[in-house]
Amino acid sequence: MTPGILLIFDMDGVLVDVTDSYRQAIIQTVRHFAGFPITNSLIQDFKNQGGWNDDWALTFHIIHESGVDVGYDTVVRQFQKFFRGENGYDGLIQNERWIAKPGLFDRLSRSHRLSVFTGRLHEEAEVTLNRYAPGVFRPVIGTDDVSEPKPSPAGINRIRAGLPLKRVIYVGDTVDDARCAQAAKVSFIGVAGPQTPRRAETVQALEHLGAMAVIESINDIEAML
Repeated sequence: MTPGILLIFDMDGVLVDVTDSYRQAIIQTVRHFAGFPITNSLIQDFKNQGGWNDDWALTFHIIHESGVDVGYDTVVRQFQKFFRGENGYDGLIQNERWIAKPGLFDRLSRSHRLSVFTGRLHEEAEVTLNRYAPGVFRPVIGTDDVSEPKPSPAGINRIRAGLPLKRVIYVGDTVDDARCAQAAKVSFIGVAGPQTPRRAETVQALEHLGAMAVIESINDIEAML
């Protein structure tokens, strides 16, 4: 069957629950340098503002605004120690939970092309995708594969150039994902799970930016297509 839709997925919060990985790395890095705890709700507040797709930049911003004088590269190195661990694979990244139920992407791939554009580094995206869904998404574009990060549409445009299907949908969970889809002039499906901090505000923000729907889980996407 000829693929009907090019489905491009963000990873964090869409394919993977990162509450105990990336989000926890932000919390632990802030605590390490600034000495105080922050909440997932505060992190979500920043994400809903837009412009904070980069977790390193957000972590540095929170630390800097607390009055702690520490360099950006130092913050990134500590963040990565928490996230990747000492050998690159035994840190918080091990806490990630794959959200899709078995068979979902097998069914979707029968009629559509599946790819990923994520704010992760490419190598970190491949670590998790190879763990849970090897060979399912092609191409995989990380933030280091493009000259401009989200909300720039560079990643979507790069994927579209190699897979010129008429209909394209980007699936994401943040304001920057929605703005990325807007800039690329493609349809957008938002994801906001029941446990998302500030969920009502998140849904409202994604709908305001033109989401054709906001679903609770990637497992609900088949009904949208």
